[in-house]
Amino acid sequence: MSDIMIEAKEVSVRFNLSRERVDSLKEYLIKKIKKEIVYDEFWALQNVNLNVQKGESVALIGLNGCGKSTFLKTIAGVIKPTKGSVKVWGSIAPLIELGAGFDHDLTAKENVFLNGAILGHSREVMEGHYEDIVAFSELQEFMDVPIKNFSSGMLARLGFAIATIGTPDILILDEVLSVGDFRFQQKCEQRIQNMVQKDTSILFVSHSIEQVEKLCSKAVWLEKGRVRMEGPTEEVCNIYRNAY
Repeated sequence: MSDIMIEAKEVSVRFNLSRERVDSLKEYLIKKIKKEIVYDEFWALQNVNLNVQKGESVALIGLNGCGKSTFLKTIAGVIKPTKGSVKVWGSIAPLIELGAGFDHDLTAKENVFLNGAILGHSREVMEGHYEDIVAFSELQEFMDVPIKNFSSGMLARLGFAIATIGTPDILILDEVLSVGDFRFQQKCEQRIQNMVQKDTSILFVSHSIEQVEKLCSKAVWLEKGRVRMEGPTEEVCNIYRNAY
């Protein structure tokens, strides 16, 4: 039996960027019918290959715009590759965009159950984990407050606490630990390490090379949508530091 949890083969993602501004749907439809809209092709990813094993923690590093978040979204099924294929085995807990899956007009408590449902958990499961979510997020006094009044750090706490309930097969994190205070970051790092020990596979994006080195066994360096280097974290990060 294979221990591969994520298999990405020759993944390429193309976006069509409009050259001109269109201010309304009516204007867009008119220009579309007249074939007056011109697009520039932008390849966010080109021929990216990656295998992630069970219990392996893999970091994606690179400068802004190199394709890290786009690649995470293809793994999570948010974006379909233009070319290539992505196969995933097991349950995924994605925390890709801060506040994604939340209704900002609802309270934190209501969003726990809403976000849980989006992740595929029943109400009974979420009720079983509710106290742990509240305790881990340290938001006891704010659970009846609409999250539109939350800071980015509070949103990150709530989102991380929900995404990491139980032991998902795959945890996807995109710059989540960059917000919040140092103490809470340490708390999150400890939970990630505990999940890896329980064979959860981690796909992690961060601009903090120190966090990458602490949490991940393998690193993939993306540059302009292509894999420039893949290998042991320390080796890849040392060369990455010296490149910039």
